[in-house]
Amino acid sequence: MTRMARSIALIASVAAAFAATSCSKSATSQQEGGRPPVAVTLEPAAVSDLTSSVEVVGTLEAKFSADVKSEVTGVVREVYVTEWVPVRRGARLATLDTRETEASLEGLKAAAVQAKVAENRARREYERAQQLKQYGLITPQAFDDAKTATEAAEAATAAAAAQVKAAESRLSKSFITAPMDGTVAFRGVSVGDRVENMGGGTPMFRIVDTRLFDLTVSVPATSLASVRVGQPLEFTTDTVPGRSFVGTVMFINPAIDGASQSAKIVAEVANPDRVLRDGAFVKGRVIVGRREGVLQIPKEALLNWNLERHEADLFVVSGGTAQKRTVTTGEGNGLSVEVVSGIKPGEQVVVRGGFQLRDGDRVITSKGEGA
Repeated sequence: MTRMARSIALIASVAAAFAATSCSKSATSQQEGGRPPVAVTLEPAAVSDLTSSVEVVGTLEAKFSADVKSEVTGVVREVYVTEWVPVRRGARLATLDTRETEASLEGLKAAAVQAKVAENRARREYERAQQLKQYGLITPQAFDDAKTATEAAEAATAAAAAQVKAAESRLSKSFITAPMDGTVAFRGVSVGDRVENMGGGTPMFRIVDTRLFDLTVSVPATSLASVRVGQPLEFTTDTVPGRSFVGTVMFINPAIDGASQSAKIVAEVANPDRVLRDGAFVKGRVIVGRREGVLQIPKEALLNWNLERHEADLFVVSGGTAQKRTVTTGEGNGLSVEVVSGIKPGEQVVVRGGFQLRDGDRVITSKGEGA
């Protein structure tokens, strides 16, 4: 073997020995260190007031609204409002063509005057007949005729006056007015349209009072026992992002829908600043109770939660090590749940990363929002 060959063989032997030593040390280090630390997020178990609630969804509907239709048949001559404008009760919305009605009214007024003139004439004849009767200068038949003529004239005058009032009423109905304070949510007519006497399904206008809403939601039958009239209903809607609103439960349907196993409840919602809209979809919760001094943790911390047995697992971190515990749970809401036993106030529980943990694992921790 040459000197060059011997040098190469020596270098290869040293390299192989170094590689074997490195692998042995790496394996030994992995065995000594165990599983690498797991990154988790912690929040403390805290004592605070617990709000019990029932989650609901529903739709807002204006408590008071009116579909405005014409009580008489006619052609629209003027329209005074557009959609989305506020109106007061009695404000004129539109006018029908009144020329024919006005002419008819004038004729009836003239007939009423003639009837009054005839009544006055008959009354004078009857008064004259009464004087003649005192002196025996009129027959009983003539006296009765004068009295009957007067009564007939009075009846004719009353009938003529009634016809005038009816015509005036028809004329007034040609002026379409708002029946209530509110906002014009729909306008269905234009100048020249013919409208029928309360005809068709489409109204001339729809007036909506948006100061007060009914919020109708469905409550599962299993939660109905905790819902009472007068409880607050907190909700949000995408039509007004960033704000929450509160209504009051006013009615609870005594009947449960067989298909959905839920019942309708209606909450009344005030809308003084007019930001809520008719028909808006909402998500919320009925506040069914509040308790003070309740130990709570985030729902995210619970693992293998058995709702029937009120038990769940979680991890508590102390000294950089995770310890698995079984806790007894109580009531909860959308974010937190009561812990009856298993942990103490202030202990740090894992809210993120718990599914990767094993009992006794080392952890790398960060504080959660509630910490």
